Order: sequence, then structure tokens, then C-alpha cells
Amino acid sequence: MTESAGTGRDAEAVSRFVESFAAQLVEAGMARMPARVFAALLSCDAGSMTSAELGEQLRVSPAAVSGAVRYLAQTHMVSREREPGSRRERYRVHGDQWYEALTNRDAVLKRWETALREGVTSLGPDTPAGRRMSETLAFFEFLEGELAALMERWRVHRDKTIRPG
Repeated sequence: MTESAGTGRDAEAVSRFVESFAAQLVEAGMARMPARVFAALLSCDAGSMTSAELGEQLRVSPAAVSGAVRYLAQTHMVSREREPGSRRERYRVHGDQWYEALTNRDAVLKRWETALREGVTSLGPDTPAGRRMSETLAFFEFLEGELAALMERWRVHRDKTIRPG
């Protein structure tokens, strides 16, 4: 058993988890390197690592880590933090990253709804394409309303069931 730095964990088991979970994220549509970086951060007790630490753990170049972190930051799945007294950045995953990522999708849904409304107008609501566009618009409007209610139910559930870290 190879122990992870002071954690008492099997480093090989952690690596297998990171690669396995990353593979699941890739299968769901995430790019491979952001999936690996996200899984590595999620599995780290501190919830944060530097680019060098990520590169070492994943055996990848700093450029690969940089591109992955850029994507993950844009999708609100990680945040960047400056190390005190240093120019180095740490990349952090928070316990509520899924909540934040979904909540930030609200702006995307609104943009899609606007584009779809324009599409219905352009195509004509009574054409086959216009009807498909209308159904898609109705789905996103429904999803937007349900997402807000779902997020509120999650906050209540989390407060009742999740132990503070």
C-alpha cells in the first residue's frame, strides 16, 4: 500500500477512484482533463491543490492543468485562490459546487429561452420546426421554474441532513 502524504490513505486506491469518477464525468459529457482535475480536487481532504500538485498527482503538464482549471472555473465547479504571501494560485472545490454549478445555469437557460423565442418567431409557430422549437422552449421554461424550487428543497434537505465539515 502506498500512503498518500500523511493521510493514511492508499494512494493507488485514491488514484483509481479519481480515474473511475473522471470516466463517469466524461461519459456524461465533460472533457477528460477537466473531469480528472475535478475528481482529484474532490478527493483531496483540503479540497484545494496548486497546479503543480495537480500535475504531479495526475501526471500531466501544467498546460493541461491550466486549461482544465479554466474550464472548471467558467462552469463554477472550482474557484481560484491566491496562496497568502505567494503568487501561486490554489484551485478549490467547495462542498456546494453542484448547487453553484446548477444555480449558475439559470442565466444560460434564460439565454436559450430568448434564442428559442426568436427561433419560433423566425420559423413560424405553425411550422413543424416552429412547433419543435416551441416544445423545446416550453421544456426550458418548465425546467427553469422547477430548478428554483429544487434548489430551495435541496437547501432545506442539506441543512437537516449534512453534518458541518
